[in-house]
Amino acid sequence: MPNTHEWSEFFRRLNHRLTYRGHFTWGPMNLLVLLIGSGATGALLGGRGQLTPDLAVGGALAVVFMIALLSLGRRWEHALGGTLLAGIALVVRFPEQQSLALVLGLGLSAIAACAVQVIDQWDKAILLRLGRFQGQRGPGFFMMLPFLERIEATVDQRVRATDFRAERILTLDTVPVYVDAICFWLVWDAGKAVLEVENYSDAVIHSAQTALKDAVGRHELAELLSNRQKLGEQIQSALEEKLNPWGITIQSIELTDVVIPEGLEEAMSKRAQADRERQARVILAAAESDIAASFVEAAATYRDDPTALHLRAMNMVYEGIRQQGSMILVPSSAIDSMGLGAVPGLAALARSERPASSETGGGQGSGGGDAS
Repeated sequence: MPNTHEWSEFFRRLNHRLTYRGHFTWGPMNLLVLLIGSGATGALLGGRGQLTPDLAVGGALAVVFMIALLSLGRRWEHALGGTLLAGIALVVRFPEQQSLALVLGLGLSAIAACAVQVIDQWDKAILLRLGRFQGQRGPGFFMMLPFLERIEATVDQRVRATDFRAERILTLDTVPVYVDAICFWLVWDAGKAVLEVENYSDAVIHSAQTALKDAVGRHELAELLSNRQKLGEQIQSALEEKLNPWGITIQSIELTDVVIPEGLEEAMSKRAQADRERQARVILAAAESDIAASFVEAAATYRDDPTALHLRAMNMVYEGIRQQGSMILVPSSAIDSMGLGAVPGLAALARSERPASSETGGGQGSGGGDAS
């Protein structure tokens, strides 16, 4: 069964063929001209008394038939064939009435309606006269010579976004990848695009796929993942060189997705995780080195200034004992070197005197009670 991509490609080709099929465009203006011409024909015959009710109904049916035929076909032979079929039907049905005059008026109205053309602002019509290129027409209103001129194609000159992909491309380091991309392009010369290449839309897609494969094959996977913009610019440059003679310019190429094998993706993830862990350890080691250097610098300062060392020691003790229930363990060598012997001794003496004072006070109170 065809996949979604194949179905979309089929409908795109079908739409392209339908776009190139007609000889002229058909819209509200063409319909209005046909109705005005048919109404004028009916009014002229009715003013002369040559339009009976039955013939008027037949003429209305003929107009409806030609509108349907021209809307679907949009070719000069359809206009001529519809006029002949309507004329034969009216002549056979109304042989004794002025059916030929009615058919002539309806035929001229249909031809005039087909000759009137209106092109949208963003379109260009490629006009051929007897098979030879006559130039570009539009946007807006213009007239064609019936049966001699035809619109070969109507080209949209707006920026288009076309997605394409390249399946299983080998990078420079032999890694298979699947790449999806979007191409933004426009037709700046409709005449060259139609006359120089059969199907310029297919030409853009196939050229973009080829350029993508060539560019990916000349880069390693790491460069492909880290520098997509540079790769898109290289593809754009290659496409510009090829498509510019056809009247097509490439606005930009954007890589939307790069798919790599699952096993390789897992290995790259582990490698990235190991690199981050190594970087974290390097940063921690650098921090430890900076801290050690700071300690060395501080030691040099304290060595030359004993007062600063003593103040620092007192500050450390103060920070330690300002919270209740704290305990400080200080080596005896540090006590001797920093002169901390008096401070812990005073603190211990203060703590030992508090219970003695309270016991003394309690004994005097009890003795006084007995004496009394």
